[in-house]
Amino acid sequence: MKPGNLLALFAAVFCATTGSAYASDVESARAKFREIDRNGDRAIQFSEIAATRVEIFDRMDINRNGILDNDEIANVRKVAQSHTTSQQRAMFGEVDVMERMRLMDTNGDGVLSRTEFAGFVPPHIKAADRNGDATLSIRELRALRHEREKAKTR
Repeated sequence: MKPGNLLALFAAVFCATTGSAYASDVESARAKFREIDRNGDRAIQFSEIAATRVEIFDRMDINRNGILDNDEIANVRKVAQSHTTSQQRAMFGEVDVMERMRLMDTNGDGVLSRTEFAGFVPPHIKAADRNGDATLSIRELRALRHEREKAKTR
């Protein structure tokens, strides 16, 4: 995957839902879905999300030490903000990158390891997995999108 595409994928995955396959337009959403759906089964396993996130982490870990430090996280924030469209902000709200990073920091040491970053699945994505099989079907992703759109209109 090209570095620019990886950063765009990061923005979609990280900013929107950390693994969802929808963006501001249908074709873009389908392309993102195909990128994440590595085995082509038309569903996104949490393991596919993790594999994608490993690639994203490796791209962000500029000094290659296996940890995202404050400077690297600041760079992530800039990339995320530059790739978040006004439609995404309207649908998902402003993304607090630092808050997301804190949620991922499972051991509370103030830095993100590759394992912490790759293994993070936001609560709303876990909840979207209605049958608990660690896989998001197209139906589950559509339901998630519908729920989030409905919540924004309240």
